[in-house]
Amino acid sequence: MKKKFKIPAFKNKEEEFAYFSNLDLSEYFEKADFIPVSFPNLRHSTQSISLRLPEYILSGVKEQANVLDMPYQALIKKYIADGVRKDRSSES
Repeated sequence: MKKKFKIPAFKNKEEEFAYFSNLDLSEYFEKADFIPVSFPNLRHSTQSISLRLPEYILSGVKEQANVLDMPYQALIKKYIADGVRKDRSSES
């Protein structure tokens, strides 16, 4: 450890954010100060769903995914995310 790291008291969240945004931890820590950790019990950030699609839509998505060289489920997620983003921006 190079020098002691002390966290000051903050008046509000904005002051705290500004402090940590501009903080360079290399002034306080060396590579040897860190230890590897693992988080085996973290939950996945995705949830499985069952979705029925007409075969022609699924075939079209799979063909387009093949053209784009990506998994078809990833392309479906992209299409859904794009649609949600578009709907949210049109509501504003």
